[in-house]
Amino acid sequence: MRFDNVVRVHSWLALGVILALSAATTAATTAAATTAAATTAAATTAGARPAAVPGAGGPRVSCVALTHTYDARAVKMARDIDLRLRGRVSTVGLAEADTRTGITCQYHSTWHFIAASVVKVIILGALLRKLQEGHLALSAAQKRLAWLMITQSDNNAATRLWNEDGPYYRQHFLNLARMRQTVLNPAWGLTLLTAHDEILLLKLLTGPNNVLNQPSRIYARYLMAHVIASQRWGVPAGAPRSVRVHVKNGWLPFPPGGPWEINSIGAFTSLNRVYLIADLTYDNPSMVYGIDTIEDAAEAINHDLNPGDHDVIPRSRPFPSWGIPDEPIPTWSTSDEPIRPWETPGETVP
Repeated sequence: MRFDNVVRVHSWLALGVILALSAATTAATTAAATTAAATTAAATTAGARPAAVPGAGGPRVSCVALTHTYDARAVKMARDIDLRLRGRVSTVGLAEADTRTGITCQYHSTWHFIAASVVKVIILGALLRKLQEGHLALSAAQKRLAWLMITQSDNNAATRLWNEDGPYYRQHFLNLARMRQTVLNPAWGLTLLTAHDEILLLKLLTGPNNVLNQPSRIYARYLMAHVIASQRWGVPAGAPRSVRVHVKNGWLPFPPGGPWEINSIGAFTSLNRVYLIADLTYDNPSMVYGIDTIEDAAEAINHDLNPGDHDVIPRSRPFPSWGIPDEPIPTWSTSDEPIRPWETPGETVP
């Protein structure tokens, strides 16, 4: 929790620059993937996203470093993540950022994925921003709902806070956060996310900024650090026990009975360092398969960012609750008129 007191603003400003450079590098090296990403906003529906781009050699993760000191490690990270993703049937959108090495990684980071319960961090952020602007503190009832929503992924609590946010403040928060690729949906679990925007969200929770003040950031991280054991799978796999892990996951078969949307986002903080991982997946034949895909990539990232640290968080073991959707699925059929990003009722897309 002390990270907020010591982090320097320029660390995240510099990473903002490198994120843009990394995106440009990805575009230059993978023309087909760039075409797919550019058309996502115009073609993604609530139930579809671009197919994985076929090509010899499998995935092509792009990792770049802020300074030449870590160029070799960035190259190794890209290769290691590639190897972990190779052969997986999951469609993956991944982004990573680290203040210590300045390494950022991107893989389909602008492709859209259905949020499931990962959107609950946005619901919390919008609520905290709304209260800040009204110079109000969280009420006891709001604290209880936020605890249930984040630590246990309680859907009733999420719906109540979603309604408290209101459509204006939800979009207002996204606008302030510059999360321009995120597309809200009236059914909150069907909101469309990108790994790129989820990194921006995690940055708001971990370093000084003008959107969320320090008490809000500390509170959000506290909740994400206390997620129950059965929901702490995903990006923590392979992370050193010396860092504090703040995580939120989402899991949903969509359309009903179809492939699973399995998502995991996390911030890893210590006294003078933070790194972030957002891993969104689709086309998973089961929840367990999607978690395995995420943890394959996470282990590579966590290992390469923390070489020599062997006291790490192990991969997850299945819980009885796995395989049960974490939220009700709205009535939907393939014959329904799709809700496209620019047609989402009741929301204004920036």
